[in-house]
Amino acid sequence: MWYFLIRHDSVSTAQYQNLQQRASLTEVELFSEPYINWYVFSVEKQHYIAFMNYLDGEGISYDLTADRPSRDDLLAAMR
Repeated sequence: MWYFLIRHDSVSTAQYQNLQQRASLTEVELFSEPYINWYVFSVEKQHYIAFMNYLDGEGISYDLTADRPSRDDLLAAMR
């Protein structure tokens, strides 16, 4: 499984809905201000290249990891 981390404020509603359809699982990590919210899209290994190509084609920035980051990991990266 691959995990794509995308800032909540970097995608439109239509892009988000499209990504939801392409991913195996979509999670939203909500944080209080001043921190940003994140989408975590879980994508199976056989689909990650197509998912990545869609993101690149739409100009959506993302972080990619093979291990699901914890909420604390995401918060630490924003500090």
